[in-house]
Amino acid sequence: MRRAILLLTAASLCRAADNQLTDAERREGWILLFDGKTSAGWQEITGKPFPANCWTIEDASLKALVRTDGFQDIRTVATFRSFDLQFDWKILPDGNSGVKYRIQKVDEWTNAAGRQARARGLEYQLADDRNEDAASDPRRVAGSLYSLIAPSPRVSPKIGEFNHSRILVRGTHVEHWLNGVKVVEFRTDAPEIGKLLHVEGPLIEEGPISLQNHSSETWFRNIKIRELH
Repeated sequence: MRRAILLLTAASLCRAADNQLTDAERREGWILLFDGKTSAGWQEITGKPFPANCWTIEDASLKALVRTDGFQDIRTVATFRSFDLQFDWKILPDGNSGVKYRIQKVDEWTNAAGRQARARGLEYQLADDRNEDAASDPRRVAGSLYSLIAPSPRVSPKIGEFNHSRILVRGTHVEHWLNGVKVVEFRTDAPEIGKLLHVEGPLIEEGPISLQNHSSETWFRNIKIRELH
C-alpha cells in the first residue's frame, strides 16, 4: 500500500498544475496558449480586440458566455501549420461548441441576435451528444470532424466535467482524440474536405486556433501546443 501511495504521489508531481507546463514539456517544445488569468494571446476572430462582451476568464478557464447581443469566436494571435494541440474543456447539458483550425475565412454579420463573427475552417466538435444538433447526425457528436466524419469509436464526453482533447495536424494528416482515444483520422487533401469548406484547390495550411462561442457556456483550460516539423 505504501509503495502504491508513493507511485501515485510521484505521478502527481510529474503533472503540471492547471495552465502550467512541466520542465519536460518545455524541453519538448510545448507552449501555453492560455495563462489561466488573462486573455493575452487571444483576440476576436476578426482580429479586433478580445470580445469581453461574450468571453470571460472564470475558474482558470477561457469561458464562452451566453448573450443576447451577439456572439464572436476568438482566435490565437499566433498562427500554426503542423502541430499537436491539447486542451481541456467543459460543457453543460445540451451544450454545443467547437475548436476550429486550418481557418479558411472569417464571416462577420449582424442579425436579430446581434453581431456575429465566425471562423470557417475544420472543426473539432464539442457537444453534449444529446444536444439537438449532435443528436441529428453522428457526424456532429463530440470529437467529430463537424458535419463530415463521425468518431469511431464513439466516446461520449463527460458533461459538467472537464474532458481532454487532442488535435494532431502533421501536413495533410489529421487526428482527433477524446479522453485518450483516437476517434477521427483523415487527410486534408481529400476531395470531401474542400467540398465541406467550399474551397476549390489546396486549403490554406497556416492559421490560428479558434474557440467557438455557440451560445453555450463552455470552459477551456490547459490549452497547449507543440509545433511539428
